[in-house]
Amino acid sequence: MSEQAAVQNVSLAPIPQPFSGTDDATAAGAGQFITFAIGDDVYGIDIVAVREIKDRTDIRHLPRQPDYVRGICNLRGAFIPIVDLRCRFGQGLTELTPLHVFIIVQIGQQQVGLLADRVSDIISVERATIKAVPAVAEMGGHGFLSGLVNVDDAMVGLINLDSILGTAAEAADEEMPEQVLLNA
Repeated sequence: MSEQAAVQNVSLAPIPQPFSGTDDATAAGAGQFITFAIGDDVYGIDIVAVREIKDRTDIRHLPRQPDYVRGICNLRGAFIPIVDLRCRFGQGLTELTPLHVFIIVQIGQQQVGLLADRVSDIISVERATIKAVPAVAEMGGHGFLSGLVNVDDAMVGLINLDSILGTAAEAADEEMPEQVLLNA
C-alpha cells in the first residue's frame, strides 16, 4: 500500500489546546506531531490541532483573496478555506496533483485546510528537545515556526498555526478593509 493510500481520510479525535511553543506548563514531557513535506522541507503540526487528513479534492477559487488562499473545499457540507503552505512560506504556488493532501486543522474557532505535498509520519518529541527558531529565521518566516527539532538526522520545523492566518487578517485589513478574510 502506498504512503498516500495509507493517509487518505484519516480522522483524529479532537483534544483541546495545541502546543504553542511558549507554555511553560507543557514544556515538560512529550508531544506528538504529524510531519509532512513541502518539497524537500519537513514540517510538523501538533497532533492536537489536526482534525483530519484528506486526499486533495476540487477547490473553488474565491475572489480577492491572497495568493496563498487557494479557495475553499466542501468537507461534508462545511466550506473549508485551503491555504497553500508553499506559497504562504514564499516559495511560489503549488502545482496541484492528485497526490497532494489537505491537512484539516483547527485554528481558533475555524477549520482550515493546509495544502501539503505528502504526510510523512507521526512523531513523539520530548518538549525539552525543541529548539528556538534563530532570530534571523524568525524575521524571514514571519513567525511561521514555533520551534525546530531534529528527528532521525532531519530538521523538522514546527508550525505556529496562529501565524498562518494571523497575518492574513492583518493584510486584509490594510489592503481590503471592506472584506473579512476567512473570519480570522
